[in-house]
Parts: sequence; structure tokens; C-alpha cells
Amino acid sequence: MLPSPATGQTVLLIEDDLRLARMIAPYLEQHGLQVTHAASAEAAYSALALQSYAVILLDLMLNDADGLDVCRYIRSTCHDDPAIIMVTGRGEPTDRIVGLELGADDYIPKPFEPRELLARIRAILRRLINVSAAAPTEVLRFGELEIDASARTVTLNQRTCNLTSLQFDLLLALARNAGRVLNREQLWQTVRGQAYESFDRAIDVHIGRIRQEIEDDPRAPKRIITVRGVGYVLSRVAQST
Repeated sequence: MLPSPATGQTVLLIEDDLRLARMIAPYLEQHGLQVTHAASAEAAYSALALQSYAVILLDLMLNDADGLDVCRYIRSTCHDDPAIIMVTGRGEPTDRIVGLELGADDYIPKPFEPRELLARIRAILRRLINVSAAAPTEVLRFGELEIDASARTVTLNQRTCNLTSLQFDLLLALARNAGRVLNREQLWQTVRGQAYESFDRAIDVHIGRIRQEIEDDPRAPKRIITVRGVGYVLSRVAQST
């Protein structure tokens, strides 16, 4: 039997509900993850200064800070680009959208089953493992836009674009299928290996963030085109070899 993609991976659990933390941490550890628990934003910042984490589980309702501010801090300071799963009892769609815009990869509302959380972590880790096996010399160019699959970098006019790991994978999927329309289900399956829920706006939010980085005018995109009622396509115009 092949080992789980979770085996040996590090997780930072930022959760001030000690009862919930005592339930989640042992469960994840039983399934091969190495879990560090931080009961406050301050403790989380200290933990992040000491080591890197593959996945961060972030409660949005911390006693000493707004979880959205913590998410913003992680994305601005952690150059190893950990995956962030927001865990919260705040179920308003606007909270979810703002979190995704700040760079979170996923969102799971309370209450939830530990098995579902583990499944989402495994899906993210599986994606990270799969993309690390990309062709070492694969560089895709579209005019001034350059996507380096091995270095996992995107540059526009030689300026580095600031994308999360998930956003990079979405752009890479579109680039590898340039000129072909991909619907949300195809994109989600490619980057996450799981079904896409039709009511979920995550794809749209992430595409919006990518456009902020690679479009001259994100309000009138020329690179990532929306095909209304179908999905998205990366234009082949100005593609280089």
C-alpha cells in the first residue's frame, strides 16, 4: 500500500477553542500528520518564525486577532507558500470570499467532521506532490507573460507576480490548455482532484486574483477570458515558443 500524501507533513493548527483543538490534533496525528497547535495569533507568529508548514488550519475568530489579518500576515511573510484552510463558524459568504481573496486555499465551516477536514488536507497535499513532479524545463510564454512550471514562478514584463500555490496551479492548468475553454469542474478537478460544488465561488475569486497580477487592466482582461456560461480560457494571442 502506498503511503498517504499526509504522512510526515507538517500542519499548524491556529485555534483558540482548546476543546476543538484537542479533538482535531490527535485525529490528524493518527493519520500521519505532524501537528503544531497555536492557541492565539501571537503563538502562531512565533511558530511560523521557527519552522515551515505545508498546511495551516486557521480559525477566523481568534481571541487576540482577526483571522483575516492573520491570513494576510501569512501570505505576506511566509515565502514557502503554505496552503491555508480557513476553519470558522462565520458562515457569511462575504467572509469566505474575502478570505480567498487574501490567499486562503480552502474554507471549511464549523461544525465539520474530522474526516472531511483530513480529506481536504490530503487533497491539497496530493496536488502539491503532483505539481512538484512537473517537467523540469517546462516554461510557457505568452508574450510578456512567462510561467515557469519547475520554479513555480510567474513573471510579467520581468516582474514577479504574487500568486498563491493554488492560483499558480490554476494559471498553469489554463496555460497548458491555452486556447481551450475549461469549465470550473475541469479546473477544480485538475488542481484539487475533487468534485467542484456548483455554488462555490472559489474558482471565480482565485481567477480574479490572478487577473490582478497578470492583466494590464483586470476589469477588461485580455489574457484570461471568461466564456459566459462555460468557463475560462487563456488566450493564445502573443504566445511565444
